[in-house]
Amino acid sequence: MTLSAPMRAHPFSLPNVLTYGRVVAVPVVVVCMFWPEEFWMRWVALGVFTAAAITDYFDGYLARAWSQQSALGRMLDPIADKLLVAACLLMLVADRTISSWSIWAAIVILSREILVSGLREYLAELRVSVPVSTVAKWKTTLQLVALGFLIVGPAGETVLPGTVTIGLVLLWIAALLTLYTGWDYFRAGIHHVIDHEG
Repeated sequence: MTLSAPMRAHPFSLPNVLTYGRVVAVPVVVVCMFWPEEFWMRWVALGVFTAAAITDYFDGYLARAWSQQSALGRMLDPIADKLLVAACLLMLVADRTISSWSIWAAIVILSREILVSGLREYLAELRVSVPVSTVAKWKTTLQLVALGFLIVGPAGETVLPGTVTIGLVLLWIAALLTLYTGWDYFRAGIHHVIDHEG
């Protein structure tokens, strides 16, 4: 299938609209998770979360395919991703779907995202680009899949016994990948920081 001719990027291009939708999805998912004992709400939260996760792929793909990459999109895309992941992790800890030692996996993921975001912003001022690695893409995918299992949580147990356990195992794997990719980004960027400060 041949994609249409490149179009000029603007604030309401389809890739940007998909990113806006992902930002709007964050409070919707949070509201649905506010009543964890209501199983139908968990299914709605999963549906909205899944739609938002899918747009994470398509907004970048369409922006590249249609030459609609923009500074606005580059800024909002990682913000939307991190808002979605952070909000879901906080709600899952609050309703104790994530509890005990598994809270450390959530802390690792949140801490890494904040640290890497800060590093990226600093390096951007130095006009240094840090490309996303293949492992980082796998990390993001695992995070989203793990959160999907945990969001549906107890409601999913009626369909697939062990749903929460599967989600927690995937969360720990994602946390380990998060540590690895965080160190990878830090190692790639720290010498630019040292050279600049020196």
